[in-house]
Amino acid sequence: MPIEMSIWKVNDTITKLDYERIESEQKLEETLVEDFSIISDSLLVIGSQVKTTFNKRIDILAIDELGNLSIVELKRDKTPREVVAQAIDYASWVQDLTLEDIHHIYEKCFDRDLESAFQEKFGYVLPEEVNVNHDILIVCTELDLETERILNYLSSNYGVPINAVFFKFFKDNGNEYLSRSWLIDPSIVEEKTSNSATEGKKEKWNGRDFIFNFQSDEDCRSWEDAVKYGFVSAGNGSWYTRTIKNLKAGHRIFVYMPSRGFLGVGIVRHEYQLMKNAQVHFDGKQQFLKDLKLKASRMAHDIDDEERCEYVVPVEWINTLPVSEAYQFKGVRANQNTVFKLRHQFTQEKLEERFDLM
Repeated sequence: MPIEMSIWKVNDTITKLDYERIESEQKLEETLVEDFSIISDSLLVIGSQVKTTFNKRIDILAIDELGNLSIVELKRDKTPREVVAQAIDYASWVQDLTLEDIHHIYEKCFDRDLESAFQEKFGYVLPEEVNVNHDILIVCTELDLETERILNYLSSNYGVPINAVFFKFFKDNGNEYLSRSWLIDPSIVEEKTSNSATEGKKEKWNGRDFIFNFQSDEDCRSWEDAVKYGFVSAGNGSWYTRTIKNLKAGHRIFVYMPSRGFLGVGIVRHEYQLMKNAQVHFDGKQQFLKDLKLKASRMAHDIDDEERCEYVVPVEWINTLPVSEAYQFKGVRANQNTVFKLRHQFTQEKLEERFDLM
């Protein structure tokens, strides 16, 4: 059924607030460009009224922390067929945008460099590989039955990463309020995005191999400790630890130290453990990592804080290298996540050869 949203003020009496329809979508676009966190705090707007090569304009184009793009189209007075067809048409143009194109779009709109804005927003550098995936978001102040039916059909039956967010403005004694509702749970659309037709741009994953970005920090984590006691770890916030949860016993990981190179390969012995509970196999027995002599003197930082503490993954090493001999080569695929799937066949072959896995 079409989404409906109302707000009541509850004081001595119950009063339904007035829904403001006039110019609401024009006001909404201005509001979103000014503060896009109303839709998502994990997206950076890179352009508004972005002109395509076929002389149409995308209302808003945004980029996420992984370099994936979001096409945001306001419904305004378009019919469902018009808005959906137009958004998909825009997506066919967006899918071929290069890193250089994205830089140009941002700098033309905001008159500053994208690298600085990206680092300011997300806290790390813009990935070298961008626009691997993209999604579509229809923004409207009123969602009719036909639009809802079309979007659900495309998402459910064909895995199209498309969603709608529904806003309404309300007035009360000179005050204005904005309410928001999603047609489909955004986490479901995110999953569809990673498995969408654009997946064809990626090489097939073998179901086993991952790359682990081991961030060097002699106070909080040390590669020497990791090799000696058999583990990898990450901490200091959910961004660094969330992808660790994808590792399960039996997975194989290639460890990469950013700006240095690859340091080792091993088999995951057990899924992640919080530092306070983490155990490793050392001296022929299971021991708590926090009780062992560690070069990283602050590895037990924030030990009772599940948001900030170290997340530890026990590993059985197959082959390792000292940091001074880290293996680097041209053509390696980078990714900002702590853990990501190794899909690149060239990288796979180079690593298997270097670590004697052929």
